[in-house]
Amino acid sequence: MGAFLDKPKTEKHNAHGAGNGLLFGLSSMQGWRVEMEDAHTAAVGLPHGLDDWSFFAVYDGHAGSRVANYCSKHLLEHIITSSEDFRSGPDSVEGVKIGIRSGFLKIDEYMRNFSDLRNGMDRSGSTAVGVLVSPEHLYFINCGDSRAVLSRAGQVRFSTQDHKPCNPREKERIQNAGGSVMIQRVNGSLAVSRALGDYDYKCVDGKGPTEQLVSPEPEVFEIPRVSEEDEFVVLACDGIWDVMTNEELCDFVRSRLEVWDDLEKICNSVVDTCLHKGSRDNMSVVLVCFPNAPKVSEEAVKREAELDKFLEARVEEIMEKSGEEGIPDLSHIMHNLHPESIPNLPPGGGLASKRSVIEAVYNRLNPHREEDGSGGDLDDPW
Repeated sequence: MGAFLDKPKTEKHNAHGAGNGLLFGLSSMQGWRVEMEDAHTAAVGLPHGLDDWSFFAVYDGHAGSRVANYCSKHLLEHIITSSEDFRSGPDSVEGVKIGIRSGFLKIDEYMRNFSDLRNGMDRSGSTAVGVLVSPEHLYFINCGDSRAVLSRAGQVRFSTQDHKPCNPREKERIQNAGGSVMIQRVNGSLAVSRALGDYDYKCVDGKGPTEQLVSPEPEVFEIPRVSEEDEFVVLACDGIWDVMTNEELCDFVRSRLEVWDDLEKICNSVVDTCLHKGSRDNMSVVLVCFPNAPKVSEEAVKREAELDKFLEARVEEIMEKSGEEGIPDLSHIMHNLHPESIPNLPPGGGLASKRSVIEAVYNRLNPHREEDGSGGDLDDPW
């Protein structure tokens, strides 16, 4: 699970869409990992008469992508169809929550019968974090250590809680199932305490599916929508949260919404910024915007242009001053700029979010450079 490439893979998968008063964009990137194990779901307008509902999710696979990919295609259907409570009363908050929980347990039991998962040829598992958007409610769903946040009235108003083995409630269940928590991992191996798949950790006799070493049970939180205050929801895997806090990411997204109206571009900027902040994992982010999300402003666009010009001038100065010592590498430029008090850097993103601007100037002034993959060094993201 921990193998890395010599250079990060920075090609991205993107998608965007609109409907039910929502706009969404998403981006995923393999990064330094040898394999891409993330997956996602983005559905505006749901089947079974739920035309005015939407569903978005991110799945962070481990030990393979089998479970994550299957869930991205089929979890929603299991949620909608596996519970009479959901089908008979989508207006019932408790019925929806029961349906979500039932859907997770049903798909986990269903996948267990796949031949490659049953015979141990595939030992993969996956986290799942999502939001089910109804006309009146937001249902946040979490199983594992991916995370969802809600920005409302300019602040982080809700965040899911990561399911880590060292959490007291999770640790108690693990120990009751005969396991242990060592180096903050289940039996010293798995870094999450809830996940879909991971059947090696779900075979304790006499224990139900939610009492195993690793549980497939999601936590579900219902939040009434507030149309005049709700701005956006961000769903992301831990490759994002490893290097940005909830507040940093929401501040960064909010600042980008004031500069760009392209949600794919904003998500790409999040992923690239996290890479340059030192994330070594696969990275996936889904951004869902409500009608009250920040809009592009002339003032913010002007500030951004002034910042870019300032950075361009500073890069030129640094390269001119080091002329006698030879042309510095890009990492040297970034290290020189890092301690400086640069005005109007994007909140939450900082200098890392402007690396593409700095790199463009550097490349223009140094056309005969050796290609370095533009992803930094594994031990030095600059």
